[in-house]
Amino acid sequence: MNTEITNAVTAAKDRAQYDENAKRILGHKSILAHILVNTVEEFKTMVPEEVEEYIEGEPQISAVSVEPGLTNSGKHQDRIRGFNSENTEVNEGTVRFDIVFYVRMKDGISQIIVNIEAQKDTPKEYHILNRAIFYACRLVSSQKERDFANTNYDDIRCVYTIWICMNMQEDSLDYYHLINKKVLGDCKWDGKQDMLNIVLIGLAKELPEQDEKHELHRLLSALFSKKLTQNEKLDIIEKEYNIPLEDNLREDVSVMCNLSQGIVDDKKVEIIMNMYENKFSLEQISLATKKSIAEIERIIDANKAMED
Repeated sequence: MNTEITNAVTAAKDRAQYDENAKRILGHKSILAHILVNTVEEFKTMVPEEVEEYIEGEPQISAVSVEPGLTNSGKHQDRIRGFNSENTEVNEGTVRFDIVFYVRMKDGISQIIVNIEAQKDTPKEYHILNRAIFYACRLVSSQKERDFANTNYDDIRCVYTIWICMNMQEDSLDYYHLINKKVLGDCKWDGKQDMLNIVLIGLAKELPEQDEKHELHRLLSALFSKKLTQNEKLDIIEKEYNIPLEDNLREDVSVMCNLSQGIVDDKKVEIIMNMYENKFSLEQISLATKKSIAEIERIIDANKAMED
């Protein structure tokens, strides 16, 4: 089999597994609670341990379709009420929310719907904000016949779509929501002006220092860092954020660290072979990849053997 194709397929599989595992980590209620405390106004005076109790059921991870007509079909016990989990779109494939869940508000009656999306890099084919607006609108429109019936529009839940965007130039946090601009008269229109909420969280490439301003960014950066070891990540999670290291969270962090290293190694192998085939010297390859000449020779020999 063509080595380049084999490496590409393996790398793609590793990246897909890494993406899925990243969502699993974000989907832990203890992590979601920290995100809610820092993004939802009602919870800002609470501690994450308290907010965790307001998250209802189990968050849906890569299960709820974004596609019109599919989001609110089907019923699932112990999951977000009424969200569909199996859908495919002809010619376009399946498009799903990364994470979706209901949160009970402090009054014990009202609810909000929260969507969390993780983006490794800024997409080139569209603007993140435009996609976030579309997702927020889908979270609202999909409530028809699930959270409200007929013309009972006052029963629509407020929605939050929260986007975690990595590899940015700097740490950032932006809110987008509906505002009222008076043009003529002073009429007061009743309704939920806070129905649509978009939060964009930008994570810089480097781990920020430990301070109150960067509290959320440091946690998220540590979780997704490809430079920190597993023990360094777990140390930050447990000691700085008092998040219990349950077995499933510990395992998810371990798997993501291993996958991250695998992806980095695959990329380096690809770079080494490309440079070798383009007549770069072993010394030049070593300088570019920060690997010893002996390691580079072993990689080249192994790849040649696979081609034979």
